[in-house]
Parts: sequence; C-alpha cells; structure tokens
Amino acid sequence: MVRILLPIFSAPATPHVFMSSEFHSALDKSAPGLKALIKNQLTFTFARDTTSATNRDWWLSASKAAASVVIERMIATMARYYETNAKRVYYLSLEFLMGRLFSNTLHSAGIFDEMEQAIRDLGLDPDTLRDEEYDMGLGNGGLGRLAACFLDSLATLDLPAIGYGIHYQYGLFKQEFVNGHQVELPDAWMTYGTPWEIVRPEHTMEVEIYGQVENVFDDLGNYVPRWTGTRKILGVPYDIPVPGFGTTTVNYLRLWESRAAADFDFAAFNRGGYDEAVAQKNQSETISKVLYPNDNTEGGKELRLIQQYFFVSCSLKDIIRRFLQLNTDWDSLPDKVAIQLNDTHPSIAVAELQRLLHDMHGLSWDTAWSIVTRTFGYTNHTLLPEALEKWSVGLFQKVIPRHLQIIFEINKHFLEQVEARWPGDVAKKRALSIIEEGRVQMVRMAHLAVVGSHSVNGVAALHTQLLKSDLFPEFDALYPGKFNNKTNGITPRRWLLSCNPGLSDLITSKIGHGWERDLDQLRGLEPFADDPQFQHDFMAVKRANKVHLAAIIREQCGITVNPDALFDVQIKRLHEYKRQHLNLLHILALYRRLLQHPDIEITPRVFVFAAKAAPGYDMAKCIIRAINAVGATINSDARIKDRLKVVFLPNYRVSLAQRIVPAADLSEQISTAGKEASGTGNMKLSLNGALTIGTLDGANVEILEEVGKENIFIFGLTVEEVAALVKKGYRPREIYEANEELRAVVDWVGSNFFTPDEPPGVLSLLHDNLVQSDPFLVLADFESYSECQKRVDAAFRDKKRWARMAILNTARMGKFSSDRTIAEYARDIWKVEPVRI
Repeated sequence: MVRILLPIFSAPATPHVFMSSEFHSALDKSAPGLKALIKNQLTFTFARDTTSATNRDWWLSASKAAASVVIERMIATMARYYETNAKRVYYLSLEFLMGRLFSNTLHSAGIFDEMEQAIRDLGLDPDTLRDEEYDMGLGNGGLGRLAACFLDSLATLDLPAIGYGIHYQYGLFKQEFVNGHQVELPDAWMTYGTPWEIVRPEHTMEVEIYGQVENVFDDLGNYVPRWTGTRKILGVPYDIPVPGFGTTTVNYLRLWESRAAADFDFAAFNRGGYDEAVAQKNQSETISKVLYPNDNTEGGKELRLIQQYFFVSCSLKDIIRRFLQLNTDWDSLPDKVAIQLNDTHPSIAVAELQRLLHDMHGLSWDTAWSIVTRTFGYTNHTLLPEALEKWSVGLFQKVIPRHLQIIFEINKHFLEQVEARWPGDVAKKRALSIIEEGRVQMVRMAHLAVVGSHSVNGVAALHTQLLKSDLFPEFDALYPGKFNNKTNGITPRRWLLSCNPGLSDLITSKIGHGWERDLDQLRGLEPFADDPQFQHDFMAVKRANKVHLAAIIREQCGITVNPDALFDVQIKRLHEYKRQHLNLLHILALYRRLLQHPDIEITPRVFVFAAKAAPGYDMAKCIIRAINAVGATINSDARIKDRLKVVFLPNYRVSLAQRIVPAADLSEQISTAGKEASGTGNMKLSLNGALTIGTLDGANVEILEEVGKENIFIFGLTVEEVAALVKKGYRPREIYEANEELRAVVDWVGSNFFTPDEPPGVLSLLHDNLVQSDPFLVLADFESYSECQKRVDAAFRDKKRWARMAILNTARMGKFSSDRTIAEYARDIWKVEPVRI
C-alpha cells in the first residue's frame, strides 16, 4: 500500500498568518488589474499573443485569472483548517454535475463586474467568451446537481469540507436526435482540458482489486486473513476549487483518475506483443473513463463495482492520511471526520473503512466498527426498490474478496442484534439481512449503508415518511431516531443570480442585496405582488428570457416559437415514473381538439422538453421518439395556426437548463405520487417565477405549503390512493376503454400515423405498456391532469393574476435554498462548526 503522509499544505511558517483579520490579497482585482492578469496568462500560460488568440484562448486566460484569485483564498483556507485541526465534512458522490464554472466563480469571488469590464476593455464580448466553456461531464441528473449545490453551500457557510468523486474522461453521453431517435455520442468534455483543476500527483493512492484471501499467522501468532495476488491501480487526484459566496472560504472537489501501476510491459513489447504491452494500462484507465457504464452485461456490472470501490478506497485513504497529520488517537476520528454517502453508490465505503482500520491499522474489530458507525451518514435518494443497488456475492468474491468476508462478518453481528430485538423471527432477519438469500445470493448495498451509518436521511418530508413506513420499516423500528429528513435545496447563486441576471437585478432594486446568502429575504417581494408596475417589470424580464430561449430553439431545432405563448416546460431525466408520456398524451388531446374544433378557445403553448434516456432503457427511448414524432407533425400542421408547438432540445445539461429555467411559465412536476424522492427542478423553476403543475409527490408537497394552494396547480392520485389502487388491482384497460378521448390518443400515438416512414409498430411499445400494465398510473391520472391543465389555461389568460402568482412563487422559495439544507446537515448529522478565514 502507498502511504503518503505529507500534508496537503504545509503549516504556515508564522502562526496565525492566515487569520481572517490579517488576510490580504496580493492580487489587483480591479478591472485594469484583471485585464493585465488576463494578458499575462495569455502570454505566459498559453503562449499566445493578442493578434493570434482565439476566443477560446481568451476565455482560458480569463478563467485562469479568476482561478488565481480563488486559489489564493484556497491556500489561506486550507492553512486555516490545518492550523485549527478543524473537523471536516467529506461528501462522497459518484456524480457532481458542476456545469460551467466561469460566471459562478466570478460571482463568488466578488469580481463579476470587474472581470466583465476587463474583458470589454480587451475588445471582447463576455457572453461570447462564456459560451466557450464546456459543461463538466461529471454527472447525469438531480443527484449530481444536488451534490454541486451542496459544495457551493458548504463553502458559503464556511464549513470545512471536501467533495470526493471520479475524474471521468467522458460524461454520460452527448445526445443527438437522428430521425427523432436518441443517438448517444461520446461526451468528450476533457478534449481541451479545463482551466479549473489542479493535479496533485503527490497524493496518488494505490487501490487493490481481485486476488484471494489467505489465512496466515501474523507476527504475534494470531490467525489473520491476508488479501494476496491482487492487481494494483493508482488513483491520481485532481482538485477543483469551490469558492463560497460573500466569504473568503474556498473548499475543493477532489476527483480520482485511474492509472495503471505499471504503464508499459517492456518484456511483452520486445517479444512483439504490442497490444499486451499496454493492456494493463488500458484496463486500469477504463475505470475512470465513463460515467455509468452500461450494466446490462456482467462486464458492465463488474466495471460499475470497481468504479465505486476505486473512488471510495482512494478517498478513505486520503481522509485517513489527512487525519493522521494532526491526530494520534483513532477514537477521535469521528470528532474530526464526518463522511456523507450521497445515495447507495459509495456504500462500499462502510466495509472499506472497517478493512482499513482493522486489517491495515490493527484496531480490534469492535473498536473499528464503533468508529465506522460514528463516522458515516447515509442519504437515500430513491423509493424505487429496483434502484437500490445489489451486487451478487460471486461478483464480490471476484473483485473484492476481503470485503465480502467483512460484509458477512458485519451481517453476522447485525443479525445478532435483530435476534435480540425479535427472538426467533426469521421473517425479520430475512427482511433486514445485508445478504439477500435466493437463487443467487446478493449483497444489499442500501442495507449495508443503513447498518454502518449513525444517520439515515431522506430528502423531502414525504420521502422520509415513506422511507420509514414502506422501504425500511424494520430498520426504523430497530433504530428509532436514526432516520431523519433533510429536504433538498438549490443554490440561489447559480439558479437565480447567475442564470437570471434580469430578475436578480429587479429583486435587488426592491429589497437590496443579502438575499443571495439568505434566500428568506425574498419574502420582501410579497408587498409588490399586487403592484402593477412591479408586475409589469417582472413579466417583462420573463418575456425577455423567453425571447432568448426562442432564439436558442430556432438555432438548435429550426423551430420558430412565439414568446407570448405559454412556455410549458418539462426538463428532467427521462424515466417512466417522471411521466413525460402523460404530458405527451395531453399534447395529443389538445391537438385533436384543435383539429376537430378549429374555433375552440385555447391559450397558445410551446411545450419544451429536454431529457436524456439511459442507453439501455428502451421504453424511455421510445418516449423520446414519440415526443419528437408528434412534435414534428404538430409543428408543421398549418391547420392549428401555431397555437401548439412541441420542442425537444437535445443534449440536456446544466448550461442548457440555465437558459430554459428563467424562461419557463409552467413547470411540469407530474411524477406518480410516491415515486419521486424530492426533485430540485421544481425548486429552480419556481424560484424563477414558473408556476408548478404537479402531483403531491416529493418536494411538491412542501412547495405547496410554502407558496399556498392558490399559487400552484395540484392534480392526481395521492400516495395513499396510489397504494390503494395498486392493492385493489389496477386495470388500465378499463380506464382506456371508458374514456373516448384517452383511448383515441393512446391508439393514435401507437399507430404509424406519426412515423409513416418507419417500420410498423415503432411506437407500439409505448401503446402496449400503457394499455396492458401502465406501471406508473399514467392513464389513472390523465383525466385529472387534463382538467388541471384547463385551470392553467384560464389562469394564464388573466395576466394580472398570473403575474401575482409568479411573483409569490419567487418570493416564497426561501426554504428551498441549499444553504438551509446544509445548515441542517451540519447541525443535526455532522456536528461541524464554521471556520471563518
């Protein structure tokens, strides 16, 4: 094992040199100073002169100039943490959907206006340079975006923290549409590098996989397991600074890139085995190559498990290395280290920390386990049992055999607790065991996380209630008080200040600054909700954002849309439970009504979709094809006089979301009740003045409580009604046959009407799914959804009422700041205090 015990930053030569009262920047952050710094970077970092420099060269130089300001503060921050031996939070996540960093870095560093002026003084356009940045391909959906928001809030609240993840070479995938079908292309976000990261080869970690476990005698004569015959992989860390807003604190995100322990086999090369010579290098580097490799094959499952173990092992060794710099008492580790598992992916960390403490550092089993269970917290993000990861015992035996032994031992001790609580209750043991018995034994990773953590939290009040009552009721009974709620939140710095400058300026003109760090201050807008001038100004900002989005739609999709139409937006990962196909059925119903009744009164609408479907998820890809096919027909039908438009923007990502969110009038949050853990898109859209149409699911319930029932559109079955219907026996065909309009549109979409140039039945998968099984109750909720949309239509025609509702949505979103969420984690779970620089 490689053990590198050097500090990340050496202790300051003079004590307290970085105390907050003494910190002075050595950089000139005025516009002229930043202009000079940009030109310096252009010349000496990128070897360009001003006449030959491209826009990308200028953006890189401006980014490096901004990074200089941030890195100076990061050095001061790390030195202060070292000096105070502060307790730190370590946030382990397989995803960090960071988006673009340039504008947010400028806002957080307090140099946004100065940098914009410096760029203009160089004869350049700031917006043009911003568009040179490629979104970091480090995440997929809400899980990764939440992690990025949390890092922002941790730094803003001056909480010592490091995020840990994987330095993926390729993101999930770049999405294109060919004849309406999703096509996946490599998301090569690293092709030209990024100006934000710092490689730290001196902190490279070694990870072992495969091999076998032998029982041997140690030097004290004890019979102990030894993991031998392993293959070694190196993890090289890359750090991305994360500056807080309105503070000097700068934390960082550390990402691990896999490398071969031996890059090149000269012996194989010399005997002519050229592929063999680099085989180990290629195999090792595959680990951090792609986010979420397809796990429909055994090889894909193996790679996914190795990925998870690789980043967890590197991270835990790095955490221990840092702990040992200033501490010698292992029992104090939970007083200095709080590790949060972001969903089930990193849960192998429980077994790995037990292995490191027990096998590598010689602690007794019970001592090590006491430390483990006081160190970890686990956040659950799903109520779908099939989404809770399970790996076969055989796969564990092959990839990390020592961890399998440790998990069996953890489970043995755990089941003794279960027996003590429920003597002789085999059913309880079967329900709670970490090992699932069956034709193939499986390791339940969520159970491992629950058993190994002192805290398990849900991410919305309803979600946490269902965790305790439906998903983990036996665990809740066994561990009273372990389960708690931490409703998700979003950072207002990215999702209002940065993405919607027009609205941000309007808000500040009325209530001043301060809301950027205390979102509850938006309540100060409520007195203006009925003010005609403020309503006009608020909706003028909205229209300007819609004009901007309309230009993007025209450029990317070739479709002209009316910015005065209602922009009806559903942007989120494509999954059946999120029910994009319910939205589609309503679109078809509107289209059919217009064709049969051309003079009907209807509010013109632009339906905006953006989503990626997992490459192996056939039904989700079929829904994308259906939306595109229906949209192509509607958009070219002159009979409806442009009263409906359907747009599916390709390659959904953070930077695209930042352009859609400010332009949305209506936010579609229409998941089956009880299936969405929380959702954060609902928060982003409401914060920017979109009204929600949604079920009582996830955080929608709490948004309803905050904005008031008169400012949101709720429809559909409740969680209790869904459960009752499923228990009774749901028969979608009966609903299909009883509703003429519903039957017509379901049959319509399943026919070849919208896909005349493709083989028959290309959309029959969707039709048959709805009529025969409808697992997410689309047909059951269709009539309620359709009626609710009529209420939306009427409200939008009343311009004053709509403006008032939109303003109150923005004003009442204070609860949903990620600052509030992180403050609750810090107080209730991590027990960590701010350290101000």
